[in-house]
Amino acid sequence: MTTFNPQKLSVKLIPPATHAQPIEGRKYTLTHSDGTGELFLATGFVYHYEDINWQMRDEVLAEWKKDKYCHLSLFGKAYVDQGEFNAAEVKFRYNILKKEMDTALKGMLYGDRQFFSNYPLLMDTSIYIYYLSTYPQYRQFLYYGTPRDYLE
Repeated sequence: MTTFNPQKLSVKLIPPATHAQPIEGRKYTLTHSDGTGELFLATGFVYHYEDINWQMRDEVLAEWKKDKYCHLSLFGKAYVDQGEFNAAEVKFRYNILKKEMDTALKGMLYGDRQFFSNYPLLMDTSIYIYYLSTYPQYRQFLYYGTPRDYLE
């Protein structure tokens, strides 16, 4: 996945979501194909679980939510493990997910760029990703900048 290529991004807007609604609670499901390098983005009121490969679990899910100060931020999560992999596999999965997160975020945000034209102030909001793992060293909540960092 490493380099983002807009021609390899497929975007699906799930009704009743539009390029303007919802704002809070807007959800993104980003998956990809290792074979073709394609990215698949679904945007809507709910996550598009049918796109997830339940064996690989390498999707990135994100949602616009209010933070503790009532400011909108984009909160995402990446599934590392829930005890089904050994320590070496978990470390490998975590490193790959972390390495590819910038590309995943570029795909997600680029795919919903019309939304940002409706709400330009959201270009400067925070992005956070939670890495879900049973291993404490890989269970992390990291700051990833703002949408502007990925769209300009």
